[in-house]
Amino acid sequence: MNALRVAFVTETYPPEVNGVATTTQQFVEGLRSRGHEVTLIRPRQAADGPAAEAPAIPPPGALRQHLLPGLAIPRYPQLRMGLPAVARLRRLWQAQPPDVVHVATEGPLGWSALRAARQLGLPVTSDFRTNFSAYSAHYGIGWLERPITAYLRGFHNACGCTLVPTEALRQQLAQQGFERLHVVPRGVDTQRFAPAHRSETLRATWGAAPDDLVIGCVGRLAAEKNLGVALQAYEQIRRTQPRARLVLVGDGPQQAALQAACPSAVMAGVQRGHALAAHYASFDLFLFPSQTETFGNATLEALASGLPIVAFHHAAAGQLMRHGHDGLLARVDDANGFVALAVQAAADPALRQRLAAQALHTARPIGWDSVVQGFEARLRQVASGTNASPAPDAEAMATGQLSRH
Repeated sequence: MNALRVAFVTETYPPEVNGVATTTQQFVEGLRSRGHEVTLIRPRQAADGPAAEAPAIPPPGALRQHLLPGLAIPRYPQLRMGLPAVARLRRLWQAQPPDVVHVATEGPLGWSALRAARQLGLPVTSDFRTNFSAYSAHYGIGWLERPITAYLRGFHNACGCTLVPTEALRQQLAQQGFERLHVVPRGVDTQRFAPAHRSETLRATWGAAPDDLVIGCVGRLAAEKNLGVALQAYEQIRRTQPRARLVLVGDGPQQAALQAACPSAVMAGVQRGHALAAHYASFDLFLFPSQTETFGNATLEALASGLPIVAFHHAAAGQLMRHGHDGLLARVDDANGFVALAVQAAADPALRQRLAAQALHTARPIGWDSVVQGFEARLRQVASGTNASPAPDAEAMATGQLSRH
């Protein structure tokens, strides 16, 4: 098949650390490895240095990029969001029209990309990656849930198709009036994340002896991650296992509050690459209490690391895991049930060993190659005009909602 020219628009990308940045990089590099010409359009990061534009023709093997102005996100100064850039993107795509524009994020830069592409008649695909409406309840702005959902519905319905990571999310969004939804899951690198990376030296820095139980959580330290439930579980576990350790990997606005609430917790900070893999593999039990994920990459990384997992029956855990087989799943919103399952797993080494063995079997076939292949197929479908056109007023709905909110 002919190679595609793909304009890939995202407001976050490595070295920024979050699930959207990580999976976006996997899709970008996966498309490039399959011979497609990818132009990455994103806000400039501090690590990019002076504001000189990337070369129009990059060196052989380099990623073609267009870096645009951005602003730090409130409460997350290490992350940036794009600014409106409709005219600039329109000029870029008039000179170098892509076969398809893929919009990974729904912020100001994503909105600009959607509008510029629609004005030029370019096919557009999008990702639904972040559960903004669910997040609103954790920041005291629950009253914004309806207008946020209306904006997102208008935004995505203006696209040729919207990709979602789970069937449960597809059904939920379909009930809310989202159209042309297709499931493209996430993958995991089972060479990077593996039990072989366990490190007793690392565990010793946490104050854990070889036989001590280490409980791990990985992700942003923020209200929407529901980490208070993990702290409750840890306190219950310590009643019978006082040497148990809790390690929180990541950073975020709740770090100081979590440390104050649980002074014995180890704050490991942001970890990347081999260091992140070693942290996963050096845990004995993984807790994932978030209920706001659209997927939850940490679940896959923990499975591939051979960890027994306690999570809610939601997102990746709900789609990939079976309760009692390769993890323990609490009912959504049942915090007491989550704590009880964590205590059960902590007290039963044989159960943890059995769940860990099955976790590896679950993760093994979930590689990135097949995931990128499915993503590529959807891009081709929309680029060829196979999908139905969006409703004529869909763009107006999206842009109107954004201007009012």
